[in-house]
Amino acid sequence: MRRFRTLLTTAVLTTLLVGGAAGGASASSESAPSGPLPGTAAWLADDTLGRELPDPATATPSEVAAFFAGLTGAQRQRLVEDHPTVVGNLDGAPVQLRYEANAPAGDHVLAYDPRGRGLIARVAGDLENADHVAVIVPGSDIDVSTFERTVQRAADLQDEAGDDTAVIAWAGYTTPSGIGLDLATGRLAEAGAERLTRFTEGLDAAGLPDPSLFCHSYGSVVCGLAAADTDASDIVVMGSPGMRADSVNALGTDAHVWAAKSPADWIDRVPNVEFLGLGHGADPTSPGFGARVLPADDVPAHDEYFTPGTSTLTAFAAIADGDQ
Repeated sequence: MRRFRTLLTTAVLTTLLVGGAAGGASASSESAPSGPLPGTAAWLADDTLGRELPDPATATPSEVAAFFAGLTGAQRQRLVEDHPTVVGNLDGAPVQLRYEANAPAGDHVLAYDPRGRGLIARVAGDLENADHVAVIVPGSDIDVSTFERTVQRAADLQDEAGDDTAVIAWAGYTTPSGIGLDLATGRLAEAGAERLTRFTEGLDAAGLPDPSLFCHSYGSVVCGLAAADTDASDIVVMGSPGMRADSVNALGTDAHVWAAKSPADWIDRVPNVEFLGLGHGADPTSPGFGARVLPADDVPAHDEYFTPGTSTLTAFAAIADGDQ
């Protein structure tokens, strides 16, 4: 009974610490967008090409890529003009077509779903010709309205890594918002992991290099759950509350796994336990976890791992550029 009380207290503390550090008022559970993308009905009903269009809900990214490979340039352009919300979010579609479809949302936008708080992905660098690709997976309180933080991190990483590396700021899942149980449970991370897996499959289907994933805070829970199903070359977590795994081996991935945690990061006060669905498990920087630990002594705060001039960003860039 004493052990049960200790674990339960720890789980409650995890909720309070993660929520309190995130800031914001108490929030009800978030809901990820569900159902077909806007415009899907018109897309599926379109028979002007004389062939069936891939169902966005069921077609694999490789099937999507094969479909577009069989179209003429004029046919591709017509689909972008007539069905931008579908083409712009269709994993496996050519990068340039997705950019064109999402142009109203900004430059180099690789995905944009306006439903709810909004989901979006934007590219820093030349994705179509990149030798290396990195994807930044952010943590809580990130959506379309707060996305510029992640965009700046992508720009800083891409600038440090160099012209042969493209970096994608991927706010492609519904993140926890405010203080609430969403931060201490894996519910949103599980949905995010499915979306991240499909997104990376889309990069592969589009002929792009295997990505390195840079996963911040709650985003590291997403990456931990997605690890076994992505073809990522590297998985880097920072400021992590845990990856829902006891060790690198338990992640079930062939990727190199790296971890960073600043001495100034409040995440160090979050108990590393998973009990009754609360908490996210072992500290990825702990010796027993098995990740390669990166320098982070000069990172000033939980949200500053991509700060230019830090040893951490230098190490991140070396990984992103394939030099580690």
